[in-house]
Amino acid sequence: MTTWQMPIEGHRQDRLWLAWPTTGYTLGETEAEAEEARTTWASVANAASEFQPVTVVVNPGDEAVAKRYLSGSITLLSAPLNDAWMRDIGPSFVIGDDGKLGAVNFVFNGWGGQDWAEWDKDQHIGRIVAEAAGAVRIDSDMTNEGGGIQVDGTGRVVLTETVQLDPGRNPGYTKAQVEAELLRTIGATSALWLPRGLTRDHDLYGTRGHADILAAFTTPDMLLMHRQDSASHPDHVIAKNNREVAERYRDDTSAGFEIIDLPAPETLRDDEGFVDYSYINHVVINDAVLACAFNDPADDRALGVLREAYPGREVIGLDARPLFARGGGIHCITQQQPAV
Repeated sequence: MTTWQMPIEGHRQDRLWLAWPTTGYTLGETEAEAEEARTTWASVANAASEFQPVTVVVNPGDEAVAKRYLSGSITLLSAPLNDAWMRDIGPSFVIGDDGKLGAVNFVFNGWGGQDWAEWDKDQHIGRIVAEAAGAVRIDSDMTNEGGGIQVDGTGRVVLTETVQLDPGRNPGYTKAQVEAELLRTIGATSALWLPRGLTRDHDLYGTRGHADILAAFTTPDMLLMHRQDSASHPDHVIAKNNREVAERYRDDTSAGFEIIDLPAPETLRDDEGFVDYSYINHVVINDAVLACAFNDPADDRALGVLREAYPGREVIGLDARPLFARGGGIHCITQQQPAV
């Protein structure tokens, strides 16, 4: 039996995967909204293509429009899509102790069966991408999304109680059951359970608390965590509590990692209410980091923290406001395929 391990995101990569926005709230209702979505998704794909191969899954019939926005070096794979959040609908790649590439195919049910979501097509993307990557498919009966887990590559995984234990995802599951399945599929041997996600992430179009907006291991020795400095923002208390839980976990398990705060942007609200803007939601690729920017005074400071956290990599800030307005960020629309 092969033993599988999910490597840290900074592990060398063979490819970055994205999906192309095709319908619904992600694409928008007007041509201006569609233009914004396509331009934003393309900016991430095109930036990544300067450093490594990129494949974008496109809904059949969208190939021509996608080619107008995407670099000619990017590969297109046609497959039916509902949405464009590859981190969640695609597989989570792992590496076997025998050197094989694996792809964990978790159940996807529209972020806990949310009434606005459709997933009759997206539920098959994990299988389709796994086959296209030539990976061994590892099927799981547990509902989970790639954005709901963050790993350090040595067996530690960051989770949230509001995602994996969500009654809409895994009714009746215990923490022990979740941890056992993550041990089998991604090699997780120790779980840091954060209480919940950010406020906006629990609103309409949210994920109910994904970990990839809260914390990220840059190395097994460093954990970046979201911090909200404004006491008027409801995430101030949430982030503080999450950090305290992480500190207790570190002390209780004698883990040696350092916790580095990554403060939120100064922008607190948009037209819909309190924002969940987070610099944690970046993606690490070969020799670079694609980071969220918000046209905010704090952008430069955050990019500086990321440069220190990822020495030797070029840190590129990309406007992520159109992504967050649709419920996610740069990490949410990408999925890395590690080299084996």
